[in-house]
Amino acid sequence: MKTVAGIDLGTQSMKVVIYDYEKKEIIEKASCPMDLISEADGTREQTTEWFDKGLEVCFGKLSAENKKTIEAIGVSGQQHGFVPLDKDGKPLYNIKLWCDTSTAEECAYITKKAGGDKKVVAALGNLMLPGFTAPKILWLKNHKPDAFAKLTYIMLPHDYLNWKLTGEYVMEYGDSSGTALFDSKKRCWSKKICDIIDSSLMSKLPKLIEAHEAAGKVSAEAAKAYGIPEGIPVSAGGGDNMMGAVGTGTVADGFLTMSMGTSGTLYGYSDKPIADPANGLSGFCSSTGGWLPLLCTMNCTVSTEFIRGLFNLEVKELDGIAAKAPCGSEGVLVIPFFNGERTPNLPNGRASITGMTSANTSRENICRAAMESSVFAMRGGLDAFRKLGFQPKEIRLIGGGSKSPLWRQIAADVMNLPIRVPALDEAAALGGAVQALWCLKSQSGKCDIAQLCAEHIKLDESKNADPIAANVAAYDKAYADYQKMVDTVSPLYK
Repeated sequence: MKTVAGIDLGTQSMKVVIYDYEKKEIIEKASCPMDLISEADGTREQTTEWFDKGLEVCFGKLSAENKKTIEAIGVSGQQHGFVPLDKDGKPLYNIKLWCDTSTAEECAYITKKAGGDKKVVAALGNLMLPGFTAPKILWLKNHKPDAFAKLTYIMLPHDYLNWKLTGEYVMEYGDSSGTALFDSKKRCWSKKICDIIDSSLMSKLPKLIEAHEAAGKVSAEAAKAYGIPEGIPVSAGGGDNMMGAVGTGTVADGFLTMSMGTSGTLYGYSDKPIADPANGLSGFCSSTGGWLPLLCTMNCTVSTEFIRGLFNLEVKELDGIAAKAPCGSEGVLVIPFFNGERTPNLPNGRASITGMTSANTSRENICRAAMESSVFAMRGGLDAFRKLGFQPKEIRLIGGGSKSPLWRQIAADVMNLPIRVPALDEAAALGGAVQALWCLKSQSGKCDIAQLCAEHIKLDESKNADPIAANVAAYDKAYADYQKMVDTVSPLYK
C-alpha cells in the first residue's frame, strides 16, 4: 500500500487524512477540535499550543501500520493568520486569525502611508483589509512592543505546521499572496508595504519556494512525536482555499470552487493575474503555479447557525423548515454580518433580519433567507469574475453547505451554474495529500498537477444540482433586493 497524508488546519478543527493513491481512496482520517478566543472588539485568536496539541491528537488517533506507509505529507491551513515566534521558535503572542477584525486602525494607517487604496492595490493586487496578515503584524508592534522587538519568525498557520514537521522556515506563493505583504502580479514581497510597517520586516520574511517543491523533510523529532516516517518530504502546502482548489480539481481555467463553511469563499484558477479588489475579488496566487482570484465573506454557515440556535433547531430540521418557503423567502432578507464583514469591507458590520411584514414573518421564511443570504453574498464575486473575462463552466461545492440538498439547489439557482460536489469530502486535506503526491512525483521528473487532479478528484453525481429557470428568475429579483439593502445599511457601519 502506498499513501500520502494531508493535514487541514481549520478554524474549528484540525484534520488528518491518509490517502491511498493507488486505490484512490482515503483509508483513514482523524480530527481534533480547536478552541477560539473571541472578544467584543473583533478579536479572534488561537494559540500555538492548540496547534501542537492538534498534531499530537490527530496522528495519535491514526493506526501505526497506516502511518508507516506514508510517503509524503501536505499541509493546508487557514489563511492570513499571524504566528509570531522568537529566535528560539517560542510564541510571542496568540495567533490572530483571518476572522480577526480588531486591526481596522492598522489597515487605515498602512493605506494612508502607502498613498491610498489605489496605491495599495498597485503594490499588492489587493486592498489592505483587517483579515490579512500585514495589519496584524503592525498591531503587534503597536500593542505588544516588547514582543515585536523579539520577533524573528513570521509564519502563517500552515507554515507553522510545516516548521513543526521539518524545522524549515519557508513559504510558498499562494499563502504568501494573502498576507498583504506580497505583490501578487510580480510574485515577490512588497518592500514598500513592509517598510511602512517596520524597516526590519523584509529581513524577517521567509524564503519563497515553488508549489511543487518540498518545504523540507520530516525531522527525527517529528517522526518520533507523531509516529510517521523520518525523512519523507513535506510539500510546500498552502492556504485552505488554495488546497481546496487542488482537492476539488480547480486547477484549470473555467472551474470555480465555492466553499460554504464558517466563511464563504468563491475562487477559480487563472493562468494570468486577475483581481478586482473594489468588488471583493482578491488577487491571490494559487498553490499550483498560477493565480487564484478569490472572494471571501466572513459569514456563511455562521448565519444559519445563529438562526438555528434562535429557533432551537437541529441542522436537518432547519433544512426541512426552510424548504417549505418559496425562493426569495417572500421578501424576507437576512443581512448576515454577525462577525463584521470582509466583502463588503465592514469590520464593524452588524447582522439584521429585514423585509418582514405581517404576512411574511415566519420561521420558514427566516430560515430560508438565512440560507439564501450565504449565497447572495458570493453572487457579487461571480459577477466580478465575469466582468474580468472569466468564463465559468461549473461550480465545485465544498464545506458544510454542500451536504444540504436544499443549499445545493439554492446555490445552482442563485449562481445560475451547475453545482457539482467532489466524491471525497475533506477537500482541503485531500488537496494537501494530492499536492504531497505532486511533490513526491516531481522529485523523479516533471509532473502535471492538472493531470494528477483529473486522476484523483472524482465527483459524486448523486449530488448534482442544475439551475431551474423559474428559480433563477426569482432569485435575480431577490438578489437585487438583497444588494439594495446591503448598500443601504453599509454606511451605518463605516
